Formats: sequence, structure tokens, C-alpha cells
Amino acid sequence: MIYILTGGPATGKGTRSDILANALEIPHISTGDMLRNVAKKNLEIREKLSNGELISDEIITDLLEQRILEDDCKEGFVLDGYPRTLKQAELLDVLLAKYGRAVTKVMELTIPDELAFKRILGRSKCTHCGASYGIDFPPKRKGRCDICGGHLAVRTDDTAETLSKRIETYRENSKPILDYYRDKGILMTVDASAHPERVVEEAQMEI
Repeated sequence: MIYILTGGPATGKGTRSDILANALEIPHISTGDMLRNVAKKNLEIREKLSNGELISDEIITDLLEQRILEDDCKEGFVLDGYPRTLKQAELLDVLLAKYGRAVTKVMELTIPDELAFKRILGRSKCTHCGASYGIDFPPKRKGRCDICGGHLAVRTDDTAETLSKRIETYRENSKPILDYYRDKGILMTVDASAHPERVVEEAQMEI
């Protein structure tokens, strides 16, 4: 089982990917997390991420290939943050075919723009264990992680200006990707305004 969760900024791809991956007992692979880890040592990538720019297909594909070859991905995985362009979608198919695999289902998450801004301003992440919080899953204590008690911080790229640019970029690139998967008969749309658990219900209906 290989699922792709796609959608604009603040549609909750990470949270819903986690829920779906746990339900299906397969790993959740976030290319965004992979890139942010690389950015800690690479200034060029760090600046591109801060400006809301896209990273080269070659870098992302290389990182992804290394990840899916790990043992925990043998039964499948849930992928979020990739592909972001039609070229990446085609490269992903080539990569998976190389190992005799293919995408099972692509789930597009959709929300109104006003909700996207509300979610962006309300999300945070633990600086110690990495746990994420937002308006759907707020911490019990303001500014503190429920799991380890660590400090919660917001991402440096979570600004209204950067978000507007990311929404525009997503809309420009998403249509050909969605059409690509629609033509394959594996695209479905999920209302991400609803409770995060809904994505699991939608996926299980398709299995």
C-alpha cells in the first residue's frame, strides 16, 4: 500500500498522514521533514525553504529513494509533501517501478483559504521530541508538550506572506498533478475541514 496525501498549505497533511500510517501500520514519510533535516547543514536549502521556494527534483528523489529502501517500508508507506509538480509525479512512478511498486491511492486534502491561515497561526512543534500541535490537537498546557513537557515553537516560515506565496505555488502546480492521477483512476478528494480521523475512514472505504 502506497498512499500519497496532497493538498495546499495547512490542509493537515502531516497530522492526517500520521493517523493513516498508524491505522495501516506502515511508515509516514514526510519529504518536508527530510528537507528540513538537510537544511540544518545546507545554507542554500535552508534559504529556499525560508522563502517558500521549491527544492530540486533530484535532491528530493534521491532522499526519497534512500528512505523507501529501508526495511519498514516493505509493506508500503504514506507519503506527504511529494510530488509537488507533474515532473516529480512522473519521477516517482519511475522510481517505484524500478522496485516493482506503484501508488495505490492519492488523497487530495482541501480546505478554505481562511481556515489555512487560522491553522498556520495556531500550529507549533515541540523542540525536544518533535510532537506537533494545532487547532485540531491543541496542547493541554499552553506552550508545553503533552508528551515530554518540552517547549513548543512555531516554524520560522509560518508567516502570512510566506503562506500566501505557498498557496499560490500549490495552485499553479497542482492541476496537472491532480489530472495525472485522476486519469490513472487513483485520485480521491477529502474534506480536510472535518476531523482528522475522517481521512482514515475515507481510505479504508477504498481498500
